[in-house]
Amino acid sequence: MRIARDRIVTVLRERGQQMRADWIERELPELVDPAQHVGLLATLHLDPADLVDAPSR
Repeated sequence: MRIARDRIVTVLRERGQQMRADWIERELPELVDPAQHVGLLATLHLDPADLVDAPSR
């Protein structure tokens, strides 16, 4: 299971976290492995299951 980086960026921008979204765009690959980035997703308060089920915008 991989998560589209764009989905993470979209959620962060919707929250008004522009600087975090910009950082994610620069630092993470286009498809994010939640097992590899579990700590980062937890820090951002993102549930991988929510990101996978929701469509990218």
